[in-house]
Amino acid sequence: MNARLDLLTSTETGITESDVFRLALQQVVAELGALGGAVHLGRGSSALFLVSSSGLPPALTRPWEMIDRGDLTVPRPSLRPRRALWVPTAAADTPGHRPEQWPGTGFASVPLTDEGHTVGALTVVTGDAGEPTDEQWTFLRHVADWTVERMLQAPPPAPPPQDELVGSRLRQALEEVEVGTWNWDPRTGELVWDEPAAALFGTELVTREEAWMKALHPDDLPSALAAMERAMREGTLYDSEYRVRLPDGGYRWVHGRGAAEYDESGEPVRMMGMVWDCTESRTARDALSRALRHMSDGFVLVDGDWRIGFANLEAERTLGAPEAELFGRVLWELPAVQGVPDLESRCRKAVAAATALELDVEIAAGRSHHLRLVPSPDGLTLYFTDVTDQRRREAERAAAERAAAERSARIAELTAALATATTSRDVVDAVADRVLRPFGATGLIVVAVESDRAEIIGSVGYPQTFVDEIHGHKLPPSDPVRDVVRTEAPLFISSAEEYIRRYPSLAYRPRVAGKEAWAFLPLTVSGRTFSVCLVSFDRPRRLTQDERTLLTAISALFSHALERARLYDAEHTRSQELQRDLLPRRLPETPAGTAAARYLPSAQGMDVGGDWYDVIPLSAGRVALVVGDVMGHGLAEAATMGRLRTAVKTLTDLELPPAEIMSRLNDIVGELGADYYATCLYALYDSTTGTCTIGGAGHPPPAVVRPDGSVHFPRLPADPPLGAAEPPFGTVELAVPDGSLLVLYTDGLVESPGRELDEGMAELAQLLRTADHGDLERLCDTLTNGLLPGEQLPTRDDAALLVCRVHALAADRMASWELELDPRAAGQARRHIREQLAVWGLDDLVPTTELIVSELIGNVVRYAKGPVHLRLLESAGLTCEVYDGSLATPRIRHASETDEGGRGLQLVAALSQRWGARYTMAGKCIWTEQALLADPDDVTAALLAAPPL
Repeated sequence: MNARLDLLTSTETGITESDVFRLALQQVVAELGALGGAVHLGRGSSALFLVSSSGLPPALTRPWEMIDRGDLTVPRPSLRPRRALWVPTAAADTPGHRPEQWPGTGFASVPLTDEGHTVGALTVVTGDAGEPTDEQWTFLRHVADWTVERMLQAPPPAPPPQDELVGSRLRQALEEVEVGTWNWDPRTGELVWDEPAAALFGTELVTREEAWMKALHPDDLPSALAAMERAMREGTLYDSEYRVRLPDGGYRWVHGRGAAEYDESGEPVRMMGMVWDCTESRTARDALSRALRHMSDGFVLVDGDWRIGFANLEAERTLGAPEAELFGRVLWELPAVQGVPDLESRCRKAVAAATALELDVEIAAGRSHHLRLVPSPDGLTLYFTDVTDQRRREAERAAAERAAAERSARIAELTAALATATTSRDVVDAVADRVLRPFGATGLIVVAVESDRAEIIGSVGYPQTFVDEIHGHKLPPSDPVRDVVRTEAPLFISSAEEYIRRYPSLAYRPRVAGKEAWAFLPLTVSGRTFSVCLVSFDRPRRLTQDERTLLTAISALFSHALERARLYDAEHTRSQELQRDLLPRRLPETPAGTAAARYLPSAQGMDVGGDWYDVIPLSAGRVALVVGDVMGHGLAEAATMGRLRTAVKTLTDLELPPAEIMSRLNDIVGELGADYYATCLYALYDSTTGTCTIGGAGHPPPAVVRPDGSVHFPRLPADPPLGAAEPPFGTVELAVPDGSLLVLYTDGLVESPGRELDEGMAELAQLLRTADHGDLERLCDTLTNGLLPGEQLPTRDDAALLVCRVHALAADRMASWELELDPRAAGQARRHIREQLAVWGLDDLVPTTELIVSELIGNVVRYAKGPVHLRLLESAGLTCEVYDGSLATPRIRHASETDEGGRGLQLVAALSQRWGARYTMAGKCIWTEQALLADPDDVTAALLAAPPL
């Protein structure tokens, strides 16, 4: 408060009265939190005149422009000296005032006093705070004192310039009007009148200037003296109109003119002039001026030079300046007018063509005005009509018509959209997109009721905290959703207050949800209400009967579409679970390669697809990579995919070569019927040789990415898909350097209706050349996002991707020996085992490995044929391989207690983690795998568990 007073005190002296009033009102309105304020003046007169206002619209200030002291029809400011006044808006002493016309709680007014005389009042319209406090009253009085002080220091307003009467016009005026003359000596103060002048002032012929000043109306004396002083100082014509007191106490209007004479030094020595009675013309002009001044439309007169000569109160408000500041200024220089495009050129064209011009402009911020320009011989007349409310009503009416048409169109769209919506999310989005905007709603949420618990099916426009609070929780005893499900009737709540009144235990929900009105619509199918749809609004809203009827009809469409979608969702969930179960949960870790994979289901519906992939570790540092695609979508195709994946796993475990595996798979698909086809790609990588054997059936070739970044698609034999092919199947063998990538995929990744297979493979190659190969998971994302960008996800066809980085086994981790086919071979093998395991630091494995190799070599010597070959591999485990030239398959025998042999393979199986046999081009290979960290206790236990020899 003190800071505001200091701010006013620091204002420079000599500012205009309008600026004094404006600054005073700004500070008191801000300090009291008032709605607005006004300043009235009226020294010695019987009325108060509004000279300034702030924050009050014209509709409220118009009755305040001139207030008779005895008028009780409007709120009156305080007129008692040093007496502040607060009047409530509904006070009994304002019988002509209807409280609803004025906002706020009342009027706080303090007098403007000069030397004990009240010259006016400063009034504010109080807000919700009501009557000011004692401290605020003190502040108001200080501001009133400052206002009076600066009023006295303000410069007088400049009188309008007028042309001097000369020649015949002067003689005509003297004939029509009785004119008196006067002669004034500014050095002595002596004033000499002629008889007509003395009669006008009721004084003697010779008097002093004090008598003239005493005869003037107090309100007009400052301006008359100022005009005289300015005329003498500047050497211009003295021209002034003022009121003179009559002997009966009344007043007449007098017009005085004169000019000063100066001595050689430039000092005024005499002023002579004329004076005449202008009461009649002034009264007529005042009546016309008042009529124009108080017109509800803005009225401005502009001369031939486009300078303003008159502006009424409404024009002042529109142009943002009082008449004194507008007078004489060029119309185009006003800031409010400068924002109107092409106004100057259009006005000049209208004047040149002598035609009227009408247009809508925005002069005051946020207000629309209809501007009418009427040219006249002496200039231009401008009328400003505020059409903001009218244009707003027209816009609202047009908007309502557009909204009705748009609403009808959207409802038609909703019907079509619901007919094609598939999932529950699709149905909720379709309703939200086509219902919320036409009704002006901002939120939609669908709550299903299952076993007295709320399940959120979908929501739009609600905070997640609100959704989480409801989803999965039991409905409270008093809840609108529960009531709608019970009654199966819609419920409409128009405000937060009504919601709290109906459900006091849930009073916090409107605040948490950020909503102010709701429509609770039951979703009923076959006489059962299974869900409730909440359409909500940010503001209080009372829906019309037509709107309620329309929402109820929409809820019926919504119900059937949502019930159908929920059945689809359930089937789709079961299909996805089946598909997840048929694909590998996680890829196995193998020393021969590191793999990552992606499966992208199609967007064709709830049917699952037949694309699949697998990584199968094999013996001797080998790994099999497989991708396949059963043509079609559905549960039958998914089942076929599961059968093929299982078959590949089984055939691979039997150590069959790729061509043989393709033949067996072709037989399986052929047995399913003529309508079943599948493509497959099988790649067998051997880390000991760095080679990869690839076989395929109607499938795109893999991409081989070498460590230098080059990409190669090997050419495969042109074998048809499984189910249509005729064995034998061809294979291709290629060298794959250590660290290379094998990229296997199905056609859904690279082929689409708008992209041929060759184009897709070229894009895949380009991505592989530029992508970062360090992280295989990130590489998979890069490939899928690059080949299936944006709107293509989910895909129109299933897509499977398998990326594997191969790891070759180092040469120093392999050892092999050729053995003779005689009983001494077992001893030679044991010696080689001891020496090599010592080099590898695996001495703990020597006893077990010697025993295993002895049994395998003994079986070869006894039952097989040469040549005999022994190989050791060290990677994640220790692999022992014994090669011979026989195709006989070893198998474990169940020897009786009296048999002397038949227990060797049982002992081998007990001492190794796993063992097996595979066929080679020259015979077969029997292999075993052992863990590198062998526990002696485990070896002893294995020996004890083996059957007796």
